Amino acid sequence: MFSPAIITSALELGFIYALVALALYLSFRVLNIADMTTDGAFTLGCAVSATVAVAGHPYLALPLAMAAGACAGIVTALLQTKWGVPSILAGIITNTGLYTANLAVMGFSSNVNMLRSATIFTPFPGMKIVPAVVITAVIAIALVVFLNTRLGLSIRATGDNPDMVRASSINTGLTITIGLAISNAITALSGAVLAQYQKTADINLGTGMVIIGLASLIIGETIFRKGKLWFKVLGAVVGCIVYRFIIAIALRLDLPSECLKLVSAIIVALAIALPTIKSNKGGKSKC
Repeated sequence: MFSPAIITSALELGFIYALVALALYLSFRVLNIADMTTDGAFTLGCAVSATVAVAGHPYLALPLAMAAGACAGIVTALLQTKWGVPSILAGIITNTGLYTANLAVMGFSSNVNMLRSATIFTPFPGMKIVPAVVITAVIAIALVVFLNTRLGLSIRATGDNPDMVRASSINTGLTITIGLAISNAITALSGAVLAQYQKTADINLGTGMVIIGLASLIIGETIFRKGKLWFKVLGAVVGCIVYRFIIAIALRLDLPSECLKLVSAIIVALAIALPTIKSNKGGKSKC
């Protein structure tokens, strides 16, 4: 059903988008914050990466994109912690502002072409999966290590019980800010890698990225139901790869590309509703 080219493409994109799933794991699962900055931060990463790569610095583009994404996360966090803006609304506000910022980074053009520019994938002709796997593996390992440090444990505790954390004299505003900064830095890195993978950056590349990330995260949690921290991080990566294969199947069935966002929304809705559906069926059977 799948040709080697389709399998390779699904794996490459799976590992690249897995960074978004890891970012959402940190914000959505660990911090328990629905961060809507994701779409804008992803596009910001694309814009910075493309602009710097065109200038002749494809490797420098990655840390710069992460720094830009971290700044976006800090803005969202400050809106929440300092100005009392609800988390979802804070993300939406930042995301809206990022549209103009992203255009500015790309020279007020809706896209940037990198066809004649070197990228991080240039040294790997026919083996684009190598940089994708290496980058995702490094970020996944770093995330697990970080979340097991003292600061990482404080961030995890903030998501579990912020009142207890405050009672322990830990600044929850700081832990939220650091957590969202890291989360959006990882999201921007995903956008940066994708832009160089596709050799183009577009202002609309980040649209629907929250749904894609959540779909991947939930699929991974369905596969890896229980386990330690590293098991959950691995689940996010595997879930994204499975999601890309689901999209590949949809394309093989001649489903219009315009319907892929709808497929993603249905996957997320069903995955979230599945436990409730099962419990309702269990309750009826007992009756």
